[in-house]
Amino acid sequence: MRSTAIRNFAYDPLARELWITFVTGRRYVYFGVPPEKFSAFGNAGSRGGFFNREIRDQYACREVTTDCRFAS
Repeated sequence: MRSTAIRNFAYDPLARELWITFVTGRRYVYFGVPPEKFSAFGNAGSRGGFFNREIRDQYACREVTTDCRFAS
């Protein structure tokens, strides 16, 4: 289901990092997100609502202000 708040997201299971780009264009990485939390987020009927309840203010994060990519 498309979100009115979240443009796209990615997850790095080895680092347990959730990368989220919001429709505003701001990008954040959330640290220590367990795989089951990411799975629930990806399957949520409302990703914005899930994010607000289960991720925001629950995990350390930083805004991504440079063009960084996942290392291979």
